[in-house]
Amino acid sequence: MARYLIAMTGASGAAYGVDLVKRCPGEKFLILSDWARHVLADETGLKPADLEPHVKKLFRDSDLAAPFSSGSNRHDAMVVLPCSVSTLAKIATGIADTLITRSAAVALKERMRLILCVRETPLSGIALENMLRLSREGAVIMPVSPPWYQHPADLTRLVSGFTDKVLRLLGEPAGEGWREGELE
Repeated sequence: MARYLIAMTGASGAAYGVDLVKRCPGEKFLILSDWARHVLADETGLKPADLEPHVKKLFRDSDLAAPFSSGSNRHDAMVVLPCSVSTLAKIATGIADTLITRSAAVALKERMRLILCVRETPLSGIALENMLRLSREGAVIMPVSPPWYQHPADLTRLVSGFTDKVLRLLGEPAGEGWREGELE
């Protein structure tokens, strides 16, 4: 069974993280930053306890003694969704002062898959340089850009369209791809 570490930061777009937590198969562990907890409540009306049934364990971002602070505790991938540019900058410069940034640093040094779903626009040159630096280190930089080609009928379908893309990157089953029916 695949093991995933999912982190949510204080960037807007909590619905994307919630959808991934609910739909991603396998053994899931969740880290919520303090600001993610605020954004989660503000944007979705949910509390961290509402996500606990979907994960094996929920961690506070301040818990640097958590198992994923060490490379001896392996996972198949770490996904930060949504990822703030502040968190991205810390990861890019090696600042590992929270569980999210430390776990990302571990993923990079241990060559475990790291997917950063950046939720910010417009992007400064600094943010773009940080993305380039992390991409060169092996991280997948995936700006939150939901697909429209399946003509989503509502916000839920728009969110799940992006989550499908994340799930495909993880090698997990996801919704139908663009013009997939033509492959039959």
